[in-house]
Amino acid sequence: MSSLSRYPYLEQARLFGIRLGLDNIQAMLEEFGHPHLAYPSVHVAGTNGKGSVCAMLERIFREHGFKTGLYTSPHLVDVRERIQVNGEFIPADELRKILKEIEKKEKKLKSEGKVTGSLTFFEILTLAAFVYFRQAGVQLAVLEVGMGGRFDATNVVRPEVSVITTVSYDHLQYLGSSLRKIAFEKAGIIKEGVPCVCGVKNKEALSVIKKRCFECGAPLRLVFEKPADFQTKTDREGEIFIYRSGSAIYRFRPSLPGKHQGENAAVAFAVAETLREKGWKLKKKKIIEALENTVWPGRLEMVSSFPPIILDGCHNPAGARAVSEYWKSRIKQPGILVFAVMKDKEIEKIARWLFPLASRIILTRPSLERAALPAEIAERVPEYRNRYFLEEDVPSAIRLALALSGAQVPVLIAGSLFLVGEARKFLQSYGRKE
Repeated sequence: MSSLSRYPYLEQARLFGIRLGLDNIQAMLEEFGHPHLAYPSVHVAGTNGKGSVCAMLERIFREHGFKTGLYTSPHLVDVRERIQVNGEFIPADELRKILKEIEKKEKKLKSEGKVTGSLTFFEILTLAAFVYFRQAGVQLAVLEVGMGGRFDATNVVRPEVSVITTVSYDHLQYLGSSLRKIAFEKAGIIKEGVPCVCGVKNKEALSVIKKRCFECGAPLRLVFEKPADFQTKTDREGEIFIYRSGSAIYRFRPSLPGKHQGENAAVAFAVAETLREKGWKLKKKKIIEALENTVWPGRLEMVSSFPPIILDGCHNPAGARAVSEYWKSRIKQPGILVFAVMKDKEIEKIARWLFPLASRIILTRPSLERAALPAEIAERVPEYRNRYFLEEDVPSAIRLALALSGAQVPVLIAGSLFLVGEARKFLQSYGRKE
């Protein structure tokens, strides 16, 4: 049963799809007494890495004794994952209560002409997060942009720091088909005089972000300004990273695997350094400890050792490339791939990174209208046809993968985060190690 079936108002809102814009949420926030202004926040945008950076930042503040709010998307198994206080999901009864209040106020504002159309799924959850964080008395909220930035429902805050992790191709139908256009949308979170921490390396995208910072008088901190700022070394235990930020030098081994997570950690360190400069009392030792204890499911997550089963929601080419690099450096043998993706994604480009890793490829689809049919994926990437198995649902695909593995061959379940969510749920019931 979907976790949404317990919240009919939310489930119905899914039918309204995506609508970017701030008018409705601003009207609703005014009706609620501006809950988003009741606590300081850090606002994080980016194509990849923003969820991981949010998880790292939340852990940093919690380690320092702050009461934290964390708002992320999408969820993997339970919609309550999106709204957390001190690492705990919002209680189901509390979410129902807040949703009831939002629904009531939405009807009122519609009748007054202050809300047009219907609130979207994301707008409702963003409102719920803001209200719950105020109610819980959080001392700092870490907020992940849902899509883009400029017209995202979260872009109503005036944060302590604005963060842009990376810029690459994704959500092209909403954000534009060039890196300049995508960067412009993400740079929309930059506010007058508010420091911006930027992990973007692409020069074209970076020029757009620099221009926006200059126009806003926003101090810009480039995480990877010089090659010497971030280095990777290898020892017996794996990769160790070194990040230099001014006079501070961080040596660390993040709990989340992959070089890209080392880079995400560097972004989190740069945010922490920026906040230290603003007077936040953050200690270097605790910052590193937090990074080495951060948990973020569905990102190169190993859920079993016999056979190795790895989950990753790499739903765009840049994410797939990071998985490919990790697999080649750490797994070093062909595996069995369970793959699913949404119809609107760059399927061929994602496949280019993932499909060569596997001797057998099981194409499937999560239970979502937006998901591409297995046969459609096979048709769009015909060169691997001799490796394909087509399974209509995720549990069947995983059962087949485990049978083919024989507890020996590693299994990679990758592509859509919705696939990862259904896989986690199935594997939990299957009795495998969490």
